[in-house]
Parts: sequence; C-alpha cells; structure tokens
Amino acid sequence: MARILLQPTVRAAQTLIELGTVKDTEGAEFSLNALVAALDMQVRLTNKGDLSRAEALLVAQAHTLDAIYHKLVNRAVMNVGTHLDAAEAYMKLALRAQSHCRATLQALAVMKNPSPVAFVGQANIANGPQQVNNAPAVAAKGSRAGQSENPPNKLLEKQPNEWMDGATAITSVPADQELDAVGAINGAKNRRR
Repeated sequence: MARILLQPTVRAAQTLIELGTVKDTEGAEFSLNALVAALDMQVRLTNKGDLSRAEALLVAQAHTLDAIYHKLVNRAVMNVGTHLDAAEAYMKLALRAQSHCRATLQALAVMKNPSPVAFVGQANIANGPQQVNNAPAVAAKGSRAGQSENPPNKLLEKQPNEWMDGATAITSVPADQELDAVGAINGAKNRRR
C-alpha cells in the first residue's frame, strides 16, 4: 500500500483532485483511479520517447505566461500616473512572468534540439590563474593522458640547458648558548607602558 501511495502518478492525481482542477462537464470530480490511469499512460509514452504531450504542455504554459505578462504590463501602465508603488509592483510581476515564459520556451527548444554529446579525450580545466599549454605536436597526435614524460613526483635532475639554482647549500647557524631568557635580564619592572 505504501509503494502505491508513493508512486508519482498517484501523488499527482491526489494533488489534481485537491486543487479541484479536474472535473467533468457537470462539475463532478474524476475518480482517483481514472486520473492515475491517464497519468500512467503519459508516463509510458514519455518513456518510449514520445514527448508530444510535454511539448504541448510547454507551449501552452508559454502562451499562458505571455498573457499574464501583457495583463500585468497593462495594469502597470494604468497605475503609472497615480499609484507609482502599484505600477512598480505590477511591472516586477510582469517581468517575472516574462522571464518564466522565456525559460519555458528555452526548455522547449532544448527538448526539440538537444545539444550534441562530445567525448573529449583531454580536458584542460584551470581554476584560477593557471594556464594550460599543449605543444603543437601533442595536439596533432591527440590525447596523451596517462603517458606523462615528467611525472610531477619525480625529482628534477640536471639536464642540458635546464635552469637550476646554482647557489650552494647554507648550513644552519648553531644555537647561542650564552644568552639567557629576556625576562630574567630585564624583568617585568623595565617594560614600557
């Protein structure tokens, strides 16, 4: 029973009934089972690749959002001379509806024209000030991932024409045993205030 109640189509049907948006011509609500069956059919069609219902839904929603946008713009214009706060509120809502309309149409465009999938052999991703340089020979041969000639954990060895630090190593300075702690010489009474 819990598995049935948690099915997305059952939950959607319950919500549709709760909203009171699904009624027949006489005003009677459809049964839960009839709504679940209709939603299940739409899910099966979508799983088979038939997105015509989703496309129709997005087009209808875009038209509805466009109508809301124009209605709110008209109300904003009517209030410009008299109630500036109301005009601003209507205009903000209108622009929000316009933005949602654009996003709906963009989702429809992506659905109709999906972006091609690219299989990349080498990704040069740099976060921050790094720069990735590929030698022309590497680019011509293709990706060499996993075939690094100079692994990063290998110690550098002196090679011809390679710059290396030429300074000699400095030995550490031995500790001076003759110095005492500062507090013992100056004491707290000599501190500046």
